[in-house]
Amino acid sequence: MIAITHKRCNVAMKNLQVQNLSLSFGERRILSDISFNLSERSRVALMGSNGSGKSTLLKAISNNIEAESLNIALTKGARISYLPQSDIVPEGSSVYEAAEHGFDRFIPKIRELERLESMEASLKNAEAIATLHEELTEGGYYGRKRKIEQVLLGLGFEMKDMTRSVEDFSGGYQMRIALAKVLLEESDFLLLDEPTNYLDIDALTYLEGYIKSFSGGLVLVSHDQDFIDSTCNEIFSLDRGKLKIYKGNYESYIRQREEERIEREKNYIRQKEERERTEAFIERFRYKATKAKQVQSRIKALEKMEDTELEEKSKSVSFSFPEAPRSGDDVLIIDGLHKAYGDNVIYDDFSMIINRGERVAITGRNGSGKSTLLRMLAGADTSYTGTIRYGSNVKIGYYAQDSSESINPDNTVLEEIESIADTKDIPRVRNMLGAFLFSGDDVAKKCSVLSGGEKSRLALLKILMHPANLLILDEPTNHLDIGTKEILLNAVNKFEGTVVFVSHDKHFISHLATRILYLNGKEREEYVGDWDYFNYKLKEKEAKFLSQGEERKKDESVKVKSDYEADKAKKNRRKKLERELKETEDLMAKLDKEIQELEEESMRSEVYSDAKKINEVLSRKAQIEKKKEEAEERWLKITEELESE
Repeated sequence: MIAITHKRCNVAMKNLQVQNLSLSFGERRILSDISFNLSERSRVALMGSNGSGKSTLLKAISNNIEAESLNIALTKGARISYLPQSDIVPEGSSVYEAAEHGFDRFIPKIRELERLESMEASLKNAEAIATLHEELTEGGYYGRKRKIEQVLLGLGFEMKDMTRSVEDFSGGYQMRIALAKVLLEESDFLLLDEPTNYLDIDALTYLEGYIKSFSGGLVLVSHDQDFIDSTCNEIFSLDRGKLKIYKGNYESYIRQREEERIEREKNYIRQKEERERTEAFIERFRYKATKAKQVQSRIKALEKMEDTELEEKSKSVSFSFPEAPRSGDDVLIIDGLHKAYGDNVIYDDFSMIINRGERVAITGRNGSGKSTLLRMLAGADTSYTGTIRYGSNVKIGYYAQDSSESINPDNTVLEEIESIADTKDIPRVRNMLGAFLFSGDDVAKKCSVLSGGEKSRLALLKILMHPANLLILDEPTNHLDIGTKEILLNAVNKFEGTVVFVSHDKHFISHLATRILYLNGKEREEYVGDWDYFNYKLKEKEAKFLSQGEERKKDESVKVKSDYEADKAKKNRRKKLERELKETEDLMAKLDKEIQELEEESMRSEVYSDAKKINEVLSRKAQIEKKKEEAEERWLKITEELESE
């Protein structure tokens, strides 16, 4: 049962308190007695494995699903907006009309205004009408057209799209319309379930800027690590129905989880040793009357001893590419490329040379020809003029967004991979599947029952297992969680061939690309090796887009440049701290080893029996222990600085 109360608050700060949230599906407990508090300053990323209940939690607190128990206390007058992953756009309306529903909160005032204006004129009515007009003006209702257009343009629509039917657009663009509606609601708390899915890099930059300027509380579900790190400062981790809260960004969360795992293992070992000592005492003195009291005391202590749950350590799964022959230095030569669909010219006199070992990221607005270019480079589309030539000994591995259609529905997951694997790769096929989220009984599933995301992951793995020295990848990180993206990123970074890929994942691009090709209609810009500069230019474009008037444009540009320079200084500072942290950890390890060696030396009879020798050893040990204390203090200071970054 859900109980919602509105609490009165004497201060401006708005709060959302969730208490005792429990929910099950059949016999499976999804959420178990979850409680937390959000303020209007909260910036929360909700993390957890697939199926852990992230979407269910958002649905429950937004009253879109009934929980077994749930108490919500919401500051009086505060509002919650929720963006689900699908089924969210009203049919039979234009893009503008669908987004305009973000202003439905004003409908009661509009109806009351219409009622008053239809009545006989009176002083009282005139005052009430004037008050309503003032409230609608201050609330932004009369300026909604500009706001609606601004948000829709920021999310990648054009002015000509405003009157088009929502049914004309793909599922990805329909999601953007729903996102626009939610943003226009201007609620006090935003619950966003995978809002970055299907957004191109320009729309991502817009949404990131919007959230940073948003004055309310946020709970975000996302697999985009860079987006999380730039918008959130707190992690809510869902694991086996329980919620745990971590301060800091995603990197800090991973570090804290690892520290907890190590501490849990230490507690487990300590508890095991204590249990063994207690059991040994009981066994030794069980039948001695003089020890009966002590034995009974230890038996009770043993019964009360709680077992430390040892979390199953994640397997260190890695993926490596099959060896492929070395290609020539010039891998791809594009000369005078022209591609058009009727009157719509996509490429006109486009030329580019891609060299061996380069990682070329192609990004930009949806519909700018990114996937089209990859299809032409891979030889899947030959209806163009100009030339695309491959260098000597080039072997291509091509992953398209529709590659999942090539999967045999009658095969199991394991059979599908084994059907294309080299004999030498068969023993490690299960590990490879595990890296791509297929483990245990999943490998025995028929491909016909896989979800769209599962089929895409399987198709990507099939492509990556072919020996190739040129990888052409279209949105390879779609449908991958953060951990699997990292496995793929590490593998591609170790790959000795050439990579051309389309992606909107900033983390993936920034850690892989050596060149960035940005496409936006007829506009093509190339950036060599500097993600920070490219990101700065994107934000500069966004600042100019949002600015009104020349002076405001100038101010926004200065601010973006200042932010870029501040971010750059912050990154340099962080790199320096990380280097110092590594040096300090190495020093601590060295000092630990020296202390251990001195302890072993002090245990030798020829040392401890000689007063002079033992004093020398103990003196050296004390000096080193003092150095270790100083190193530990330095390590703690650096760690605190890194966490506060």
